[in-house]
Amino acid sequence: MNKYLTISETAKLLNKSTKTLRRWDDEGKLSAVREPISNYRVYRKSDVLEMFSDFMQVDAKEPVSNFVEPNHEYKVLELFAGAGGLAVGMEKAGLKCEALNEIDKFACATLRKNRPNWKVLEGDIKDFDFSEYKDEVDVVTGGFPCQAFSYAGKKLGLADARGTLFYEFARVVKEVNPPICIGENVRGLLSHDNGKTIQGMISILDEIGYNVVPVEVLKAIHYKVPQKRERLILVGVRKDIDTKYEYPKPHKKIYNLKDALRKGELFDCNVPKSNGAKYPQSKKDVLDLVPPKGYWRDLPLEIQKEFMGGSFHLGGGKTGIARRIGWDEPCLTLTCSPAQKQTERCHPDETRPFTVREYARIQTFPDNWEFAGSLAQQYKQIGNAVPVNLGREVGYSIVKFLNDYYSFSNPK
Repeated sequence: MNKYLTISETAKLLNKSTKTLRRWDDEGKLSAVREPISNYRVYRKSDVLEMFSDFMQVDAKEPVSNFVEPNHEYKVLELFAGAGGLAVGMEKAGLKCEALNEIDKFACATLRKNRPNWKVLEGDIKDFDFSEYKDEVDVVTGGFPCQAFSYAGKKLGLADARGTLFYEFARVVKEVNPPICIGENVRGLLSHDNGKTIQGMISILDEIGYNVVPVEVLKAIHYKVPQKRERLILVGVRKDIDTKYEYPKPHKKIYNLKDALRKGELFDCNVPKSNGAKYPQSKKDVLDLVPPKGYWRDLPLEIQKEFMGGSFHLGGGKTGIARRIGWDEPCLTLTCSPAQKQTERCHPDETRPFTVREYARIQTFPDNWEFAGSLAQQYKQIGNAVPVNLGREVGYSIVKFLNDYYSFSNPK
């Protein structure tokens, strides 16, 4: 048990109530686990000590900086670019966007609207040949959708992945031959098809000449993003390169909804006014009864049963349902549709979904980044994006890798 602490031990160490710890577990701030032998609800001692150090350093200066200046002009080819969250982050880190591919016409319109100088390759990735970029770009990035493979042999090869979008990602990396490639995806990829999918991807990158750095899931809240969002990062380094890639260091400070929507460290003004979705009256009547940081269990029992329907009797906390976000906490992961049933993220003071500009702020897009298409299309683009600040921090780690690589390969 020495790796774990009971809930009462943890409460005593942090000087918090067990009720607070349970709420933190629901919010993902400090997650409990099941002790392997007894199956009791416990906390990893390492997680608690990290949390304890946060309490000790509340007033300390921000100790972490991932910033690094590029020594040369480094070029990025981005695949599955969406509305540009990752691309803007890379740009903020000092990387030059050489070209972007995206199939969604509204996302392409967004990219062109904001960066007329970017080369946007609109259409299905399968229809593009990227060999003109061979040895011309330093990094290929892409948030490829997660799809299952067929398993033709013991070692999954590139041919087995044909027809999936990861095949296209790998094909482009092979054509372009960059020193490093970065794929990003949802955390669920780790367990998809019992882990076979991620192992297949690693096997394919190995086949085309890339060593995969141990995969990590980065929590956006540790990278100056006021949102509980996790992204799996898959990094491949070309096999002829000895330079080590290191993930960006997590920041101690956690930003909250107030930091996102009000003037402060993240933004130099309050969030601009903009259009937003509305709840139907029936949902508004229910959410009017939910306090800030509350969710469906804060409703009267009869309303709980009516609102939840069959889900009322199922197990699990379902803490994201009928959820009103508090000013002093990070937002829950944004979805592509802010008013859809059972993924509500309600404004703290007003009974409404977040507006488009509030959505964009929570994803750390700059206020001057405009989104094309209908209101629904704008929400979809923002909800699908990589948070800009997370992209920037990953960008710094790429710049550091490339600086090291080129200084070793071209010593003065």
